[in-house]
Amino acid sequence: MRRWTFRCFGLVEAEVSWAWEEFLKLPCVEITSDVHCVTRWSKLDNRWEGVPIREIMKHVRVKPQAAAVMVHSEAGYTTNIALEDLIDDDVLLAIKHNGRDLEPDHGGPCRLVVPKLYFWKSAKWVRAFEFLDVNAPGFWEVNGYHMHADPWKEERYSAQETRAMQQMRAEALRKLRDR
Repeated sequence: MRRWTFRCFGLVEAEVSWAWEEFLKLPCVEITSDVHCVTRWSKLDNRWEGVPIREIMKHVRVKPQAAAVMVHSEAGYTTNIALEDLIDDDVLLAIKHNGRDLEPDHGGPCRLVVPKLYFWKSAKWVRAFEFLDVNAPGFWEVNGYHMHADPWKEERYSAQETRAMQQMRAEALRKLRDR
């Protein structure tokens, strides 16, 4: 864990980062939530313990134009989340699942947990949040998955996106290419 760090950068007043030991000193909470996978399975009543995103946000001065976060994980994996979804009360950076430290296979040492979205948005091996002015597609979104991923609306694949969401996706990609 000596090398693990978590950082927040992009549209912030100043970049913030935590080493593992510093991260563990942040206040933790426990939530119980269901997991819904895009492949149509669910696991009910998962107990997660970790640092709430609202706690992280107390340390990060996000610029007003920030609208979304690109979550960066090990091995270059990314997923996008609208800022309004990220700051929900029950979203956290989990370090424990059902009372045990997260195993590497399940995203340990730290994974994002976003209970109201399909589980691919709950990225494993999280290392950074990049605050953006556009909701740019991450790894699975570029490969045809839905930009938002609400399981109650069955938002699995990009073909199900509204015209406005498809335009948002295209505009975000254009803006990122032009930077």
